[in-house]
Amino acid sequence: MPTHDLTSNPSPSWTDPAPPQVGSAWQRVRADGLRGLSFRQCLIAAFVLIAVALGGAAAQAMLALEHVALQGREASQAAADVTTQVQRLAERTVAMERSARQFLVLDDASLRERYQAAWQDARDTQAALALLMPEPATQQLFDDWGRQADAAWEALQARPRAAALRRLTPVFARLHALNEMLTTQAQQAMDRRGDAVLAELEQQRRLISGLVLGAIAVAVLLGLSFGRWLLRPLGRLEDAIGRLGDNRFDQPVAVGGPSDLRRLGLQLEWLRQRLAALESDKTRFVRHISHELKTPMASIREGAALLRDGVAGPLTADQAEIVRILGDNTASLQRQIEDLLSYQSLASDSQQLRRVPVDVAALLVRVVDEQRLLWQAKALQVRVEAPPCTALVDGDKLGVVLANLLVNAVRFSPAGGVVRLVLTPDDAGLRIACIDEGPGVAPEDVEHIFDPFYQGRIQAPGARRGSGIGLSIVREIAQAHGGSCRLLPAERGAHFLIEIPHAT
Repeated sequence: MPTHDLTSNPSPSWTDPAPPQVGSAWQRVRADGLRGLSFRQCLIAAFVLIAVALGGAAAQAMLALEHVALQGREASQAAADVTTQVQRLAERTVAMERSARQFLVLDDASLRERYQAAWQDARDTQAALALLMPEPATQQLFDDWGRQADAAWEALQARPRAAALRRLTPVFARLHALNEMLTTQAQQAMDRRGDAVLAELEQQRRLISGLVLGAIAVAVLLGLSFGRWLLRPLGRLEDAIGRLGDNRFDQPVAVGGPSDLRRLGLQLEWLRQRLAALESDKTRFVRHISHELKTPMASIREGAALLRDGVAGPLTADQAEIVRILGDNTASLQRQIEDLLSYQSLASDSQQLRRVPVDVAALLVRVVDEQRLLWQAKALQVRVEAPPCTALVDGDKLGVVLANLLVNAVRFSPAGGVVRLVLTPDDAGLRIACIDEGPGVAPEDVEHIFDPFYQGRIQAPGARRGSGIGLSIVREIAQAHGGSCRLLPAERGAHFLIEIPHAT
């Protein structure tokens, strides 16, 4: 694509400001030292806090599960003990009944002693069961069992033996019934304990769920907080580097966050001030040298004109040709010096916008009409595709942008070609495209096409090389409006797109 007569990446011109004090920021960098936490330490702290939150939830969950498991083991052990003691009481009751009946039939003292031993064992079993089943209803069954056992002992002392046997039968029947009731009570007690364990398990499950969700929420909150706190200064650093890359030195660099990022921000601020000073020196140098060159260049040009007019005497053909070449080159050099001065003026004034409602479509038509002689000389067609559109812009500066794009497109377009200017308004703002049918921009020139004074590899045949400042002015004015100017890929010719958002 053509290295259109334009260039960009404008830098705000620092017109004769006093050079910034570049040493103070660097002194602050050194004085800042290692105060506060570094980026790495902040990351470690964030990971530690998140790990503590998740680890605390996991530890609490483990404690809760261990507590439930302990209760389950205790309930299982208690159930086994109750079952064993109830069975033992039933066995002791059967042994007591057998010994009592044998004693009443055989009248053997050893059988009575065996009865007493079984009775004592039954009382010990009841004591163990009382500890395992402390419910009042169970205690009443134990009291009733004891009374029935006393009644059985009294029956063993009665005479005659036949009457004693008759008295024993209902007593032991009652004891067996009480044993069955104790078995039922034991089963109910075990069921209640099982239900209690299940209820505790459910409560712990809800507690663990809440802890896990809370830990996740805390971890996410910590992650977002630390991420925002750490990424915000990185974003500011990125913006600051972008501004420095675009030669925009008007905004100070202020970066917060961890200590190492703050030190980096101070270093960038020092660099900004240093670059601003250099830019100011460059601007003054270009302006002064341009003015210094204009006066002798005008004298040379005037002298060549006097020689050409024969003021110093008639010239031979060869002398006239030399004078013509001298005059043409001095005129070309003077135009380049004037272009340079014009660029400095436009660059310094491009950031000062005077926004007023402007009919952009009418502005496009007016710019095309002002350049009519230029594009008609090459038999070009210039088509304006613009619906009615009014926007708050600086009409004069936007006119400069459109004129530069159009002149650039005409310069590189072949004779009889077509140049299109397309206006597309939408809710976000407006887009203006300039499309020509020229040779386009060489791939290796694309990244530098907006650089000031850059001359591309592809030039218009037979045309004077441009100064390379037009496109830089175009992009600088577009950026001053909050927009941009880009070179879009195209199969043929150059396709420049200006995007300007609505004024806010």
